[in-house]
Amino acid sequence: MVSGEAVVLDDPVGASLRGPHARFARRLGRAATYLPGVATFSAVSGDPDSADWADLARLLGRGEFADMFSCPVIPPPDWEPVFVLEGRQMIWPGGGRPGRPAAAGGTGVVELGAADVPEMLDLVARTRPGPSRPRTHELGTYLGIRDGGRLVAMAGERLRPPGWTEISSVCTAPEARGRGHAARLVRALVARVLARNERPFLHVAEANTHARALYERIGFESRRQVTFRGFRTP
Repeated sequence: MVSGEAVVLDDPVGASLRGPHARFARRLGRAATYLPGVATFSAVSGDPDSADWADLARLLGRGEFADMFSCPVIPPPDWEPVFVLEGRQMIWPGGGRPGRPAAAGGTGVVELGAADVPEMLDLVARTRPGPSRPRTHELGTYLGIRDGGRLVAMAGERLRPPGWTEISSVCTAPEARGRGHAARLVRALVARVLARNERPFLHVAEANTHARALYERIGFESRRQVTFRGFRTP
């Protein structure tokens, strides 16, 4: 039986920072954020007051970026809005396995690590799958596909609410698209997550219908619509 109650996904950043990712957290009162080199995401309590927002501002510093991810609460008016993006949270149904399991051996899929970070960040800059930092790969397993020695596709594990693992940074270089790389990488990660008795989930921009269709073909189901927001601290 695969574990993972879905309610914890209502606050995936906070649940990760309080749980499996506590070693990457900076905390003050009921506010928390990732270490700067690891991830941009921050969290407050489900019913934040002015003290919680002040604590988060102190953690981040004056005029710094606060990536509130899918947090539904809005900070005070003196926090400057930076972006708003409509998205969707998708989850793996309990008990299933990916349609075509992809192990690392024999598929061209390789594990990525610290030595690959410059190439990983370059691929992210060219494809823009979402925020990534020099230490983001420390959050979980990252897999890639190389063509002629060059990294052309990757995907990895990011948020880790108890019982769940988020699949993220799914991207393919423009010159390597249409070859099934993204599906191969996501299936390989799904298999790894399920082998740990956890459940995979992911987030996708609502407008990215191509990616959403891909995830549905692999086996993911929509759980809820979310709004991603970023702000500048006062």
